[in-house]
Amino acid sequence: MKRLLILSALSAALMTSACVTVIDADNDDDFGWHGENAQPFDGARAECRASTGEGPRSEAFRHCMAGKGWTRS
Repeated sequence: MKRLLILSALSAALMTSACVTVIDADNDDDFGWHGENAQPFDGARAECRASTGEGPRSEAFRHCMAGKGWTRS
């Protein structure tokens, strides 16, 4: 029984370890991004702002972020 409990806790931890959600109440533009096996959010956001010259609400920015593993809901 103890082994089953440990195994289920370990399984739950592994299943959620690759999922990340960014919620920043101070900045609406950073709200709602989800990444799975994604690059670190702050670095990806900075690179996409520099490469597109646009903000998070633009299609080009969203496409850039998707290339780095981030999607916005």
